[in-house]
Amino acid sequence: MDATVAERGQITLPKAVRDALGLVKGTRLKVELDGGRIILRKDVGDALARARGRIRLPPGRSSDDIMRELRGRAPGDPYPPPDDAAR
Repeated sequence: MDATVAERGQITLPKAVRDALGLVKGTRLKVELDGGRIILRKDVGDALARARGRIRLPPGRSSDDIMRELRGRAPGDPYPPPDDAAR
């Protein structure tokens, strides 16, 4: 795939690349130089910042509780978990 640098230094990324990475108007990219290469990375920090604080946890639940449900027991977690010990 090719892209041409326009008069003001702009390039148009091929549609296949934009679609594959989910790039839409306004998506921020990080630009890095690596020798003679230009590396473009999707700025996921921007998406995380926009999402931060939008998810409300059920009362009495922590994000650690939710992550244990999704991932299972983490290294260093007590066994049995404190909730199961009371049952």
